[in-house]
Amino acid sequence: MYQKNDELTVTIEDQGINGEGIGKVNGYALFVKDTVIGDKCKVKIMKAKKNFAFAKLIEIVEPSKHRVEEKCPVARQCGGCQLQSMDYETQLKFKEEKVFNNLKRIGGLDTCQIPMKEIIGMDEPYYYRNKTQFPVGRNKDGEIAYGFYAGRTHSIIETPGCVLGMRIDGRDVCKEIMDTVISFMKENDIEPYDEPTQSGFVRHVLIRISESTKQIMVCVVTNSNELPEVDKLVEKLKAIPNMTSISINTNKEFGNVIMGSKTVHLFGPGYIEDTIGENKFRISPESFFQVNSKQVEKLYGKAIEYAGLTGEEIVWDLYCGIGTISLSMAKDAKKVICVEIVEKAVEDAKNNAIINKVDNTEFLLGAAEDVVADYFDEEKEECHPDVIVVDPPRKGCDQKLLKTIVSMNPERIVYVSCDSATLARDLAWLKGYGYTFNEVTPVDMFPQTVHVESVALLSKTK
Repeated sequence: MYQKNDELTVTIEDQGINGEGIGKVNGYALFVKDTVIGDKCKVKIMKAKKNFAFAKLIEIVEPSKHRVEEKCPVARQCGGCQLQSMDYETQLKFKEEKVFNNLKRIGGLDTCQIPMKEIIGMDEPYYYRNKTQFPVGRNKDGEIAYGFYAGRTHSIIETPGCVLGMRIDGRDVCKEIMDTVISFMKENDIEPYDEPTQSGFVRHVLIRISESTKQIMVCVVTNSNELPEVDKLVEKLKAIPNMTSISINTNKEFGNVIMGSKTVHLFGPGYIEDTIGENKFRISPESFFQVNSKQVEKLYGKAIEYAGLTGEEIVWDLYCGIGTISLSMAKDAKKVICVEIVEKAVEDAKNNAIINKVDNTEFLLGAAEDVVADYFDEEKEECHPDVIVVDPPRKGCDQKLLKTIVSMNPERIVYVSCDSATLARDLAWLKGYGYTFNEVTPVDMFPQTVHVESVALLSKTK
């Protein structure tokens, strides 16, 4: 039996779902963060259990052929990237296997029953994030600092320049903005938020960058209704090229939710614009918009392909957000009925429909599991779905909603998922109620991380 602080040499033979390497010594399993299959490494046990332990990497004795040097100097400390030390081809294989294994283990499918297509990867798997949220606090020396949280903590790891954040013509826009905010705070004695005491002002800074228009949005999340000397901050930020929208969001709640319910716009229209395919979208600070603008066209393209639209179908888009999937499908559908719980998102979606001259959409406000059943009971003669599209949060679909979907009896269900575990669970449920699982395609929306998006098609069993 091994104990805490024991040092061992192990060869990594497998990869866990969170990207940690897995090796065995005399049959005893060791889970080691920052390792890659094929690494021979020296490790130190940090937490020992009867049959396995969590260990810390001390030294790479012999590197794996799949190991690469991390672009980011704080990649191991920061909780944002889990796979930077793994070559991109191996990352894609890891994600394919993650989706496949979840469908097999959680979805209860035999290996031969999993019709999975090759993952859609990126040509350039860095500098893709159009949205970044930086926590602000103090470092161990007492200086105001920003960065990202270390894994499973609220300790800020200072980041010299995130290699995932989008650039504009080679400019590290996020660093420009954050250096400007920190400089303003120091010059005006503005305290960062201190979580233990719930004091201070600046909690987070949200930055959005448009891939197509190069417009920039900044939203400073504060612990107060007012930010002292805010006009000076606005003037500093306005001087940054491409700055389009500046706002303040108030969040006085204790917890992990970044944005509060109140946003005040200080400069610009309160939104930036980006495009997906032929459609233009207005994006506000609170909007959900896929963080990888390049890959989102591939993701939605696959969803449209699976929908099989001819121009005669009625489509329901549940969890529609600001209408990104809805408007992408509308030109090929008879009508699209869209459901979303966030009021501001519905407002944005309606505006986006007007901007793109789409007049065959209808938007319903409320939780999908509540709104859909009530509306369908009243209007079923006019709105029977041929296709239902769902793009739920990580927790997947509410079972009440799944029951409603089955009762609506669509010919096809297109399921866009950011978590293959809940996707597998929901596919298994739908298979038990008369639907055939036809195909799934993983899409790498989040290179250098363990996360993977998937699009699945189900059709009514004949």
